[in-house]
Formats: sequence, structure tokens, C-alpha cells
Amino acid sequence: MEALAWLSTTPVAAALKASGTLYLVVNAAHILAIGLIVGAILPLDLRLAGLVRAAPIAAVGPLLSRTAAIGVVAALATGLCLFSVRAQEYAANPAFLVKVALVALGIVNALVLHARGAWQAAMATDSAPPALRMQALLSMVIWLGALLAGRWIAFI
Repeated sequence: MEALAWLSTTPVAAALKASGTLYLVVNAAHILAIGLIVGAILPLDLRLAGLVRAAPIAAVGPLLSRTAAIGVVAALATGLCLFSVRAQEYAANPAFLVKVALVALGIVNALVLHARGAWQAAMATDSAPPALRMQALLSMVIWLGALLAGRWIAFI
């Protein structure tokens, strides 16, 4: 708990607490980052799951995957800034804890997906094996769950 108390006294936290405008900008950047994640992950997962076949995996996969990765990095950076403002309160919020767990699970899922040969094979053959399809469906559930948990934070 000392680390959380310290985090709330950092210059970033102090600046966000002192400036409503800065807090607004960081919050908007966090929302934009979430939009990048969901806006890239969902179409990619739908394509990998075989539910949408409008474009070849090799054509959309790298772009959507990189876009989602940029969104994740931006969401983590802005989220840490926002967390610093009320670190102890957020750390005690069950919805926040669910969100953090789901985001971590989503990142691990994406890393596993890219580390496996099935990702490269899907791009080469334009078809995903059943295990990769299931992983894409799981990814959609994880990221939509993280989105809902994030919204839930304000209501607890």
C-alpha cells in the first residue's frame, strides 16, 4: 500500500489533480487508445474466427495487429497516469481489478497467438485452424470484457 500512496504523490498525479484540462486530455487519450485496441482487435478476431472473410488475413493482419499494439501501449501509459490520481481507491475497486486481469490476459493471448506458428500459417494460407479460431473468439470475449469492466469502475 505504501507504493500506491507514493504513486498518488508523484509529479504526474499532482499535475493531473491540479489541472482539470490535463486530466481531460489524458482521459481522452485513454479513450482513444481503447478505441484503437477494440477497433483493431475485433475486425482481426472476426477475420481469424472465420466470421468475416472480406479481406485476406495477410492483408489486414499485420496492420490491425500493429494498430492494436499501439493502442495497448498508449492505454497502459495513459491508464497508469489516470490510476496515479486515485491509486489506493482503484486498487480496492473490484471492477478495476477485473479490468487489469482481463487486459493482462488479452496481452498474453496476443503474445501467444503471435508466437505460435499458426499465425504465420494463417497469413500464408488465408485460413485459420480451429485452435486459432477459438483463440480469436476468446480474444473478443477478453477485450470486450475489459471494456465493460472499465466502464463498471465508475459504478462501484
